[in-house]
Amino acid sequence: MSKPVRIAVVGLGKMGLSHFSLVHAHPDTETLACDASGFMVDVLSKNTPATFHKDYDRMLAEEALDAVVIATPSRAHAPMVRAALEKGIHVFCEKPFCLDWQDAVALADLAEQKGLINQVGYHYRHVGAFQEMKRIIDSGALGRITHVMAEAYGPVVLRPKRQSWRTTKSEGGGCLYDYAAHPLNLLNWFFGVPAQVTGSVLTSIFSEGTDDEVMSTLRFENGPTAQLSVNWSDESHRKMSTKISMIGTNGRIFADRQECQLYLRAPSEALPQYSKGWNVKYTTELTQESWFYLRGEEYSNQIDDFISAVRDAKTRATENDFRSAAATDQSIAMILENSDTGIPVGEAPRVSPVATPQKRSWFGRAGA
Repeated sequence: MSKPVRIAVVGLGKMGLSHFSLVHAHPDTETLACDASGFMVDVLSKNTPATFHKDYDRMLAEEALDAVVIATPSRAHAPMVRAALEKGIHVFCEKPFCLDWQDAVALADLAEQKGLINQVGYHYRHVGAFQEMKRIIDSGALGRITHVMAEAYGPVVLRPKRQSWRTTKSEGGGCLYDYAAHPLNLLNWFFGVPAQVTGSVLTSIFSEGTDDEVMSTLRFENGPTAQLSVNWSDESHRKMSTKISMIGTNGRIFADRQECQLYLRAPSEALPQYSKGWNVKYTTELTQESWFYLRGEEYSNQIDDFISAVRDAKTRATENDFRSAAATDQSIAMILENSDTGIPVGEAPRVSPVATPQKRSWFGRAGA
């Protein structure tokens, strides 16, 4: 049996406890944890056979770690990630990666220079239906995609209340960073960084000083126009609901946590398993079986992806490294600038015209 991966989970809040449970249950790890809250450390240390610390810098100095999982408030991500990378430690960081996209690019550069595994917790990339959507887009079966709708709704902030770090703009970034980052990251996965962002509106509904609702139009080079619609003050949804729909010259596609629906005007050689008309595949048949089910396959699989890459000395994890997360941070910065100024950010993209067949004249010649 190979040596276990010594991995510390940093930050034991909602996501941190989830990650700690996953890491601690993984068969290839020796788990440590760190949290500045003495209460959390005291409670867990009495009931869990793991090593606990209250000071992050001291833990890095004293422990021989292979990797860390950082699940602290967003403002702390950049300095904590840098400190780990500089000590040669592989890093998984919760989303959003950095509140300043230039920090994200610098950390991606550093991780790549040191050859360290780096990953950010955009778990929707591990949902089978969205993975299938990515495969279908890359196949070209939809033709030229012209329009996209990216949405996320949920019941996070439903009344005025005392602020938390998540709803404080300087700490967590509000709905844009915390909620809208998910569908935005999927758009980046499919199409890259937008060439231009326009029409961005960030609205406060119940929160003070930060946004609860995000609307924006993103235009991609040689690609579609995407409408981003996100609201975390929507009690019509029991929990977060993220969905993407697209229209192309040869059909349309929809995906959410449960299924991927594809309509093809004409069958495509690139997708022989799909026929003309409507096709439906469910997440249960599309999602890779996880090594251990806890909370959801996507959460289990993304942590297993990271741990396996560290264990096997791979050059990178499968999905969502720092470089791709930096693209999301840059897209967020474009939305913020556009919302603040009302001026389009970036240049209008070039779009190739859709090829149309020539009409035949009455005399059998090609003509108008």
